[in-house]
Amino acid sequence: MSERLLPTGTCWCGCGTETGIGSFFARGHDKIAEAALIRAEYGGTVPRFLAAHGYGPDKSVTDAAVDKGWIRCTIPGCKYTGTEASVRNHEAKPHKDGGR
Repeated sequence: MSERLLPTGTCWCGCGTETGIGSFFARGHDKIAEAALIRAEYGGTVPRFLAAHGYGPDKSVTDAAVDKGWIRCTIPGCKYTGTEASVRNHEAKPHKDGGR
């Protein structure tokens, strides 16, 4: 793991908004920062962003995320992956193949 990052009280997207205690971003600004980074460094395309980090059709970014703590849906045939909370929410919904 890299060095521990600490919130500064100012939004990390660069907008200058004051943030709450323990927050890096104003509400929703984490997604703005992600999109801005992809635009600024990778021409605005997710495929270029993935390729720059060695991911693509031959190296799965979702497999790498599972190796770092994400989980997979337990319903047979489903390929959904995400955080534990996201997967549990996903599994609670009806599946096309008749699963839960």
